Amino acid sequence: MVMKNFLPGLALLLLSSAAGRAQTAWTDHSRVLPDKLRQVPVGLTLWHTPNPNYPEPDPATPGQYVWKHRTMVRNEVGEPLQVVECGSLIWYSAAGWQANLTETPAGFAELFNCPQGQLKPGATYTFVKNYRYAGSAKSLYGGDALWYILAKDASGKLYKGFGLIETEATVR
Repeated sequence: MVMKNFLPGLALLLLSSAAGRAQTAWTDHSRVLPDKLRQVPVGLTLWHTPNPNYPEPDPATPGQYVWKHRTMVRNEVGEPLQVVECGSLIWYSAAGWQANLTETPAGFAELFNCPQGQLKPGATYTFVKNYRYAGSAKSLYGGDALWYILAKDASGKLYKGFGLIETEATVR
């Protein structure tokens, strides 16, 4: 009897804990930026192309769709920066920004072809196939993704770069 009541209670606790962590990405709804990006100076330019982005049939997987785009980042600080974190948050409902993905410096280095995650001043690094996939026409949904990169200089000062991509649900 105790075990029978314990498991559902444990499941509910874990679900509410996970929901609480997802909510902490953006706690001040009177501000546009998620918490981790506020009060960090801008030192990187980050952008996506094409933007807005529309789904198209995936030639590799008939019946499925893909949003094809590239993401670029350029160090504007004037000295080398070391990537600390890279990721995105998504906005697809009235709940606002939700944590989506986080990449380690090594993951960033691989995706953006940036050796050791060192951003040289003025150099542009590109995530060539930053694609989003959908299983079928019924699973197409629009939303916005806020990509960000956090990087530090040699003294440890943190800088940010962020860029919004609009992903639309309509096939053109």
